[in-house]
Amino acid sequence: MSKALFPGTFDPFTIGHEAIVKRTLAFMDEVVIAIVNNPDKHALFSVEERLTQIKGLFEDEPRVSVISFEGATPDIALEVGAQVIVRGVRSVKDFEYEENLAFIYKKMSGIETILLYTDPELACVSSSVVREMIKFGKDPSMFLPFKLNIEH
Repeated sequence: MSKALFPGTFDPFTIGHEAIVKRTLAFMDEVVIAIVNNPDKHALFSVEERLTQIKGLFEDEPRVSVISFEGATPDIALEVGAQVIVRGVRSVKDFEYEENLAFIYKKMSGIETILLYTDPELACVSSSVVREMIKFGKDPSMFLPFKLNIEH
């Protein structure tokens, strides 16, 4: 059974987070959404409120579970038995940061990171192919998930 970890500050009101989980379920058997429990960070909703909101979003999807955690993402990935870590990318600017994070995660845990654009229509990629597919009503999402080559 394949399992993915989607860590971070998942917010049900952030564009694309729900879509990332649904798209991940297309190629993984299970997704664990891990909410970072950071008491120093002031957020609109508490960890408990976000856990409740997210559970409500996926109440009809038994392959999605939600947890909160403190510590490093690679540690929680190993703890839950994830084969991959899934991260969202909103723009090309996010890509370099996420690539560096993926490199660190791989070195710390041996687990690969897969980046998914939060929403194909919102992806700020200079790809004429993706734009062309969207223009003609085709779904480019099957071409957007990619595994990073993080061998530096």
